[in-house]
Amino acid sequence: MSDTTSTLSGVIAAAATPLTADGAIDTAAYLDHSRWLLAHGCDGINVLGTTGEANSIGLATRHRLLDSVGASGLPMAQLMVGTGGCALSDTVDLTRHAVQCGFAGQLVLPPFYYTPVDDDGIFAFFAQLIDTVAEERLRLYLYNFPQLTGIPFSIAVIQRLIQAYPGVVVGLKDSSGEVDNAKAIVDACPGFAVFPSSEAVLQQGRKHGFAGCISATVNLTSAEASRVWHAPTGPEANTQQASIAQIRAHIASYPLIPAIKYLLRRLHDRPVWERLLPPQVPMTDAQGEALSAKVGVSPDGAVLR
Repeated sequence: MSDTTSTLSGVIAAAATPLTADGAIDTAAYLDHSRWLLAHGCDGINVLGTTGEANSIGLATRHRLLDSVGASGLPMAQLMVGTGGCALSDTVDLTRHAVQCGFAGQLVLPPFYYTPVDDDGIFAFFAQLIDTVAEERLRLYLYNFPQLTGIPFSIAVIQRLIQAYPGVVVGLKDSSGEVDNAKAIVDACPGFAVFPSSEAVLQQGRKHGFAGCISATVNLTSAEASRVWHAPTGPEANTQQASIAQIRAHIASYPLIPAIKYLLRRLHDRPVWERLLPPQVPMTDAQGEALSAKVGVSPDGAVLR
């Protein structure tokens, strides 16, 4: 395996997925939004993660989207993709396909059904995944989301995977919501790319050595988040950091994926953005009106308090 390190860093949007009336992915709208994100400050995009409703989407449909993104002309060195699945064979299939399509990274959940899972079980899952995919270009990012999976990544198992597969296991998205957890991983694993899941901690992230953030709300706050990440000091940066933290808090006070898609519907003026796959349900009119009173979207795409 190669010893090439992560190429992904900075402000990465966990992209939402636009849907047609019959629940299919609207590929044209997806690619348009991806280009919009890159043009409005994003350093990268995470395709088919939690925000993208990936685990409500079948394997064949996920394959087709990966093919479309890979052939779109988008800068694949700036794109990662969620390839986690409940079955190891599905994860192998998606991960191999993602590498072949040219994605710079593959974001993988732990084996999340048969809980609890100890470190030996986590290591065995990822070792078999890596050995079976057997691709020199494979770059795995561990997806730590214990609130949903019930399985946290311990520092011990992260170190064990890095040591066993140097240059392959290159980073982690930490959706635990605990900055101290992300910092502990950075401190224990030099050179390992750690991404908290919120742009509200970007200034702290620079100080702690984080690689950036991978965030759902960056679908809407990309421009301000980019300014904070790339110019993190001074009064203006402090004001911008406070602003995006407040915007994220407003959005996150509602069911997160429906709230993001509601605002994307307003931003792009396309109904494909407000549709969701079960078990997600759209915001009610009352919720939408209440969110709109707190957060607005200007014609140029800026998110306003």
